[in-house]
Amino acid sequence: MINESIFTKIKSGARVKVYEGKTPFEGLVIARKHGTEPGATFTVRAIVGGVGVEKVYPLHSPAINKVEVVSSPKKVHRSKLYFVREKSGAEIRRKLGVSV
Repeated sequence: MINESIFTKIKSGARVKVYEGKTPFEGLVIARKHGTEPGATFTVRAIVGGVGVEKVYPLHSPAINKVEVVSSPKKVHRSKLYFVREKSGAEIRRKLGVSV
């Protein structure tokens, strides 16, 4: 289960490492849904082997060992970043001001 203090740091545009077993999944948070209620989720997107991979994690899942916030953006103007699915890495960095 995730530490309660990390809930506010997981937001759209943040780079996170999610430890769910032995290997971490590192990527960009593109959506967070339902606040901090029991059904809350966050979606992480990464490029793995040249293919975009998205994983949806429940916020209160006991399967998640740890979540590390690698970097957080100064300001993102949208709560859902679904537009990054069609953009290249350079365009995302320019648009959001974060490393991808």
